Amino acid sequence: MSATRDLTIAEVRLTPILVADPPLLNTQGVHQPYTPRLIVEVVTADGITGAGETYGDTKYLELARPFAAKLVGRRVSDLNGLSVLADEVAVDGARISGQVDVGGLRGVQTADKLRLSVVSGFEVACLDALGKALGLPVHALLGGKVRDTVEYSAYLFYKWADHPEGVVGERDDWGAAVDPAGIVAQARRFKERYGFTSFKLKGGVFPPDEEIAAIRALAEAFPGHPLRLDPNGAWSVETSLKVADALGDVLEYLEDPALGTPAMAEVASRTSVPLATNMCVTTFAEIEEAFTKGAVQVVLSDHHYWGGLRATRELAAICRTFGVGVSMHSNTHLGISLAAMTQVAATVPGLHHACDSHYPWQSEDVLTSRLTFENGAVRVSDAPGLGVELDRDRLEFLHRRWLDDDGSSRDRDDAAAMRVAEPGWVTPVVPRW
Repeated sequence: MSATRDLTIAEVRLTPILVADPPLLNTQGVHQPYTPRLIVEVVTADGITGAGETYGDTKYLELARPFAAKLVGRRVSDLNGLSVLADEVAVDGARISGQVDVGGLRGVQTADKLRLSVVSGFEVACLDALGKALGLPVHALLGGKVRDTVEYSAYLFYKWADHPEGVVGERDDWGAAVDPAGIVAQARRFKERYGFTSFKLKGGVFPPDEEIAAIRALAEAFPGHPLRLDPNGAWSVETSLKVADALGDVLEYLEDPALGTPAMAEVASRTSVPLATNMCVTTFAEIEEAFTKGAVQVVLSDHHYWGGLRATRELAAICRTFGVGVSMHSNTHLGISLAAMTQVAATVPGLHHACDSHYPWQSEDVLTSRLTFENGAVRVSDAPGLGVELDRDRLEFLHRRWLDDDGSSRDRDDAAAMRVAEPGWVTPVVPRW
């Protein structure tokens, strides 16, 4: 079959969308009612369409559009050429030069990291199309799966019942969670609905003693279940050590308690609690310092950060070499990204920690059929490509929302969303405690 297929890319479609997001709290503020995502489609000369997904903020779109134009005429199998092409496009874009954003929930963001996040969406789309053309699942293109299911962790958030007064958004049925009892109740719903057996709490929202109490309440309610706490670098070294000491007997790991590799290395040197990160190790260039200083014991990969699924496998191989654990970070993603995460996670040996996923929080999707969790895991699809299908009507509906937006939701800004409720709010200086 493959010998008769024309794998030339004849068309690339970019569809920015806005998807509903609940009022989830983090150290920088609160999620806006809608968050931007970008759906990438590559269409071969034979009419095969592959789908990818990545961030949809303006800075990503500004790079994705010229990148898409240059992709036409290339082959979907030319995956190694994607990064080279992105570099060529970036040279022409003044906005893409230099440092883009300092800090944030994914660490320091540079122009290189921005390019990798754009490339990741195109790489997944090309792999999806290539798999469909060859009649193979994506995991087969990555060397084959080593597991039939991929375990995920319940992602717990401090949460308001509704978005701030006067803000229009989609209602959800989760209710508020602003104290230990609320977090435990939320965890029970996750376990009942999806069968999750490990729990991660997004911290950095309340003073550390309150978040210690929440983890303790989870440990009492779910004895023996793996627990994680992630304050997104909101704590000082001393506060991080205090929390590690208080929770060392129940934490699977502590994620990014302090900001940056030097601070993480100091914390790691003074506690036996494993430290995980998706903030200080987000590119290959950041690995050497973190690993040689012993700053992290678990790297939370994210194919959106690292440039795609093949780069994720390269990262996992390096982690194995240094005896560092690997799992997966998650942002506000839809089913295409969850399918891609599951496909690559299925190929990674030694994946000993359940992966993160926001997916249960997302009430909207662009797929004809949502992916499902059974006993806290997603079954690895053996269908060609990613094994998912786009729902054209839903895609158009969410794109129309983006078109109709006044610009307030096209770039994620948790601090701006918080200012609706607290007019004087500014992004907290780190360390916050």
